[in-house]
Amino acid sequence: MEENKNNQKNAAEQKEHQDNPKKEEKLITLREAEYLSLLDEVKKGKDGWEKMLRNQADLENTRKRLDREKREFVKFANESLILDLLNVLDDLERTVNLAETGKEDLSTFIKGVEMILVHLYEMLKNHEVKLIEAEGKMFDPNFHEALMQVEDKELPEHTIIEVLQKGYLIHGRVLRTAKVKVSKKTT
Repeated sequence: MEENKNNQKNAAEQKEHQDNPKKEEKLITLREAEYLSLLDEVKKGKDGWEKMLRNQADLENTRKRLDREKREFVKFANESLILDLLNVLDDLERTVNLAETGKEDLSTFIKGVEMILVHLYEMLKNHEVKLIEAEGKMFDPNFHEALMQVEDKELPEHTIIEVLQKGYLIHGRVLRTAKVKVSKKTT
């Protein structure tokens, strides 16, 4: 019975050997210089792989850092503008409070509002926001938006007669187009 078990075990091992035949290892003879050269190439390959992995990790870390810095920049980009606006807000609140308490007459109130406007225009100038000159100029759809057309015999066609809402540039780019009234030829 034990012999039968051994035969079955040997048959199973033979079947496994047939299903998974191992390749015979061949002995290759190399010159020592070739062998050392191959070892050197393997070392260079390992070193290159490790360097590539380090560079890839550095690149990922740099990308994450730049994303974080960009989010922080966007989050606080308008900080100086908001600080300037808070100063104007303070001036407006003081002016309104004085007007409500009756400590100011109308002309003093108007002077206060004019001073606030001067502060606002100065703030816009400091942030490189400029007014789009429009009245009397030729209509340009890049800077102006025509809301009305008026017949006028004396002016050339497409001359801006009146600015209905001021337009502004920021750093030379249109922030808001000027809303204008434009002349047209009489028919």
